[in-house]
Amino acid sequence: MRQGFFDKFVERLDRLDAPVVEAHIAELARERGFLETLFQSIDEGLLVVGEGLRLLYANHAAERMVGFAAEEWRGRSLARHLRDWGVEGLLRRQAGGWERVETREVELAYPERRVVRFYARPVELNGRTELLLILRDVTRERAAEESALADERLAAVKTLAAGVAHEIGNPLNALTIHLQLLTRELRGVGDASLRASLGALAAVAEREVARLDGILRRFLAAIRPAKPNLVRGNVCDVLDATLGLLEADLAQREIALERSAPRAVPDVFLDAQQLEQVFFNLIRNAMDAVPNGGRIGVTVTADDAWVNVSVLDNGAGIPAAMLGRIFDPYVTTKEKGNGLGLMIVRRIVQAHGGTITCASHEGEGTCFTVSLPRAERRVRALGASEREAAR
Repeated sequence: MRQGFFDKFVERLDRLDAPVVEAHIAELARERGFLETLFQSIDEGLLVVGEGLRLLYANHAAERMVGFAAEEWRGRSLARHLRDWGVEGLLRRQAGGWERVETREVELAYPERRVVRFYARPVELNGRTELLLILRDVTRERAAEESALADERLAAVKTLAAGVAHEIGNPLNALTIHLQLLTRELRGVGDASLRASLGALAAVAEREVARLDGILRRFLAAIRPAKPNLVRGNVCDVLDATLGLLEADLAQREIALERSAPRAVPDVFLDAQQLEQVFFNLIRNAMDAVPNGGRIGVTVTADDAWVNVSVLDNGAGIPAAMLGRIFDPYVTTKEKGNGLGLMIVRRIVQAHGGTITCASHEGEGTCFTVSLPRAERRVRALGASEREAAR
């Protein structure tokens, strides 16, 4: 709306004929309608709040991001929706003549988990200074950045592992060769008792060298997992096999296992051996987190696109400062852990086209959720209310 034109129009209002006034008002209404359509069509959210976080204006994008209906909340305080945004502090700063743009990011859990970056600056409305918030959903950007960082860390671990494998592998090969030579030389020892004694010692050394070689090969295979051989299957079958391996340990420690799954679980494309490794690690971690007599829940759910497997425990939980790095290499809450298990788990899940998330509260427990894409994703028509919300 052209401010200069509007001011002149108001000044000359008493000197204009009724038809002229009607024509100008119609033009102003058209311009206002155009601007409103423009604001409601952009992907960025627009919020204008006043004293006490009273809502003055919000477009559809802001409603979707924050989770409220503008018609219902206009004129009311948005304190419950903007909690922990620090907006009240920005409003108080306006009294001191604050004019610069403030940029912040917040993580929202409702109406869905997302990261929102907002720009805040004061605006003059009707002689009062209010606060304009421009919201932008940066969830995908943050996820891409975290994935890139995870790939960089994994590359560093791979480089380190390759170096370790080379430095350890060569001496192991030399030891193997010389132990074989030693065993051959022992055949010429005349004293049968001494020959048998030294032969037994050499055999022990050979077995231990072979064990170290096996550990090294498994370690390299774990951080550089083979490409999954994906076939159509059901995650419940893999869970059954995994729980069968852990059944004795669960019983011995008197850990109660609560399992929940719908009757019909959609198929996914999976590598049963690799996915069993994922579930084994998650359930074993849950067992290590709970005391004897604790509880572990394994829940399977499905929606139109994903099959979700959640492993929940009532253990000590993960410290908040560590939660964001729990999938990083060498980050662990265990005294004797190496911090590679969850990194390997995430790489396997990603190779299946899925995602893994972690939610935890200290003193309450932890929940890991693996989401795998359905073999056949359902397509359903949106209802009228859903279509309106998606606009």
